[in-house]
Amino acid sequence: MTDAPAESPASSAAASPAAASADFSFSPLGRLATPFPDKFGIPRQPRLAPHARGSLRLLPPYDRAEAVRGLEAFSHVWLTFVFHETAGRWSPTVRPPRLGGDRRVGVFASRSPFRPNPLGLSLVELLAIDTRDGVVLSFGGVDLVDGTPILDIKPYIPFVESLPEARGGFVDGPPPLLAVGFSAAAEAQLARHAGRWPELPALVREVLAQDPRPAYAEDAQRLYGVRLYGVDVRWRCSGQQAWVEEIVEVQAPA
Repeated sequence: MTDAPAESPASSAAASPAAASADFSFSPLGRLATPFPDKFGIPRQPRLAPHARGSLRLLPPYDRAEAVRGLEAFSHVWLTFVFHETAGRWSPTVRPPRLGGDRRVGVFASRSPFRPNPLGLSLVELLAIDTRDGVVLSFGGVDLVDGTPILDIKPYIPFVESLPEARGGFVDGPPPLLAVGFSAAAEAQLARHAGRWPELPALVREVLAQDPRPAYAEDAQRLYGVRLYGVDVRWRCSGQQAWVEEIVEVQAPA
């Protein structure tokens, strides 16, 4: 997929030796702010948690209104980003959660963050564009840790990029969802924190329904914690039921 203009055979041939031997460096457009301060709990694919909102303030010199002119006509965009927390650590094979965490596939047959070049691609909903003070873009359905460097933004074009007949390999179809319940204390705490983070109630349900536990986890008594915004959601899982015990505010470091 490219937006580059076609080159003549002569110009392409002339440029190819340098391009073949060049190293590349990239400057982030900005860092994405998301509800996920930790990797644990982040949806394993974009758009599985529609209420996971993210915002991106473009850095100079990219923070010009003309740089996003016309983008409002598109409902979804591709974000090219850096797996910055795993950069420099790659493996030729990985163990995808969808295969139970005990079967290996090649890294290029997966979306693992442990890649030779730590680049990722995420399809998100474009919710708003604010150009009153620089450029701030708001997204829905994000699946990235807070502070992820964004390298590029491209509009999603349905007629060329939606292929219902394509094979999905070992991820052909969505995972089963957990039912999510709350203790009385957790319900009250959730309502209190929703005043600060209106999306939090829906986000908690969406994140836990995806079952973020490691694939080998089976201990029904274990208490897990998922950080969302500034709270720690503490929950247990038994069978196909996630049960939220409490939701506590995380104290900022002194």
